Amino acid sequence: MARMSDRPERWTQATTYPDMWADPDDDPRNSDGVSPDGELATLQDFLKSYRLTLRMKCEGLTPEQLALRSVPPSTVSLLGLVRHLAEVERDWRNWLRDGDQLPKLYGERDADFDGAVGEQAQVDAAYADLAREQAALDAELAQYPDLGERLGMDGFAVRELMVHRIEEYARHCGQADLLRECIDGRVGQ
Repeated sequence: MARMSDRPERWTQATTYPDMWADPDDDPRNSDGVSPDGELATLQDFLKSYRLTLRMKCEGLTPEQLALRSVPPSTVSLLGLVRHLAEVERDWRNWLRDGDQLPKLYGERDADFDGAVGEQAQVDAAYADLAREQAALDAELAQYPDLGERLGMDGFAVRELMVHRIEEYARHCGQADLLRECIDGRVGQ
């Protein structure tokens, strides 16, 4: 099993810009045409792009590679990030509630990272959890097209939740860049 400290050579599949993950013509996040119209559509587009970026950072790795930890004492791994984002998508649904809260997916604090092990069944479950929790929150938020509407017992504005979601994915995609480069040398974009 490879270790993070083995420092693989940097590599990329891109040919046009050698330090990019993929050439612009091959990047599924790139779209032709103008950017979306309106604030909500723009926020949704950024969130979609960051979600896809996280998946791209994890593609082509074995369960063992996905579960590799970063530097001690951290328990962060790519698989842990997938599990963590499933957990926070669920938690954001709790922000919309006035009463009963949904239980945690993986248990107590940091169980999403601590419990990430390199087994295919766990990888499959983590991706299924993430897809389910993303779809559930997307469906709930679709009921509130007014970005200024305040929801839940703490009165979070829909806009605030959308921006927070983008920030969370963006931060973790940055971590995923570094994790992936340590695993097999693939550079970020």
